[in-house]
Amino acid sequence: MSEYKYPIVKSFVSELQRIFRDPGVMVIFIVATLAYPLIYKALYWNEQICDVPVAVVDLSNSPESRTFLHRWNASPDIRLTYSCTSMAEAEQLLREQKVHGIIYFPHDFARQLADPLGKAHISLYCDMSSFLYMKAIYLSCNQVMLESMRNIQIDRYEQMGMDKEFAWALVQDAPYTETALFTPTGGYGSFLIPAVLVLILHQTLLFGICMLGGTAREENEESYSFSSLIGRAGACFLIYYGLAAILLGFFPRLFDIPHIGSIGDILLLIAPYLLAVIFFSLCVSVFIRNRESGLVLLISTSLIFLFMAGISWPKEMIPSAWRYLSYFIPYTWGAHAFIHINSMGATLAQTSMEYTALWILAGGYMLLACGLFYLRKSALFRTSRPLPE
Repeated sequence: MSEYKYPIVKSFVSELQRIFRDPGVMVIFIVATLAYPLIYKALYWNEQICDVPVAVVDLSNSPESRTFLHRWNASPDIRLTYSCTSMAEAEQLLREQKVHGIIYFPHDFARQLADPLGKAHISLYCDMSSFLYMKAIYLSCNQVMLESMRNIQIDRYEQMGMDKEFAWALVQDAPYTETALFTPTGGYGSFLIPAVLVLILHQTLLFGICMLGGTAREENEESYSFSSLIGRAGACFLIYYGLAAILLGFFPRLFDIPHIGSIGDILLLIAPYLLAVIFFSLCVSVFIRNRESGLVLLISTSLIFLFMAGISWPKEMIPSAWRYLSYFIPYTWGAHAFIHINSMGATLAQTSMEYTALWILAGGYMLLACGLFYLRKSALFRTSRPLPE
């Protein structure tokens, strides 16, 4: 390496050689980064579940209940497969996973509908072991219920002597149109995969850099100079910028995930996000003692980061301590910024808070990495351990 005059260039080239000579790191950096999105898309290829089996407990056995069930069964989301005489029978079917929902009509259902002041009740029970089952059953039943309520109101107004057109106008006084924003299919994959793409970049980088740090420590080839820090960061940035451009720019179009944002804005967003993740990972790698520790870190933090970001779980439901901690994780800001731009069509200026936060994290973690490298280098010097040139 003596042909390189500048230490940073020497460290940059040395790190590239280490990466390309390490099959494990290459698998994480290249294969895993490009293969994981394909696996996730295969899992969520069918974004909506159809013909979810449902059991019926109709103790009313009236024309009104049968009309409701006929309308509901016309929905492609559910299929009425069992007619039970009691809730105990329906619950047994649910335990055996033969159905994923139960609808219950009480004895007085028709009588309460006939009473102008009556309140008819329907009970719906959903299998909560899967969000998709619950979504299909609940939303389809809710649509039929709203339509039935409108017809019931019109009938009651007519019984009160109102003209049918006037009654219809009263019911339609505040009409509404339901529009699915940013996920036209309403599928779980279109909602989740954009956030997962950003997480894949974060976690594979974290794992790979920790593997490299653990290997260097095992082989007594640690280098904690400033030139080493910048060279290692530059090598990872060079490799990952192209991967990130493919992952965030091309994969949403390949998978037909909502992608209404500007490619130019996404490419600009990638730079601070990668730098923040790289320097964050370099800070963590200082504490990695062996090559295998990175895998433990990957497994233990992936779901935590996903939930803490407030993507798959409402941010308002996250305890304040965890929410504040998430602000120090680059993935939190990167995921929100990418979803705003790619899925919601925001510009980089409209995502300025997340964009600025990523640059602040990149600078902050670079300074922290410099401090940790300096402390680690001093510790090695005190123990008289030989340092590589």
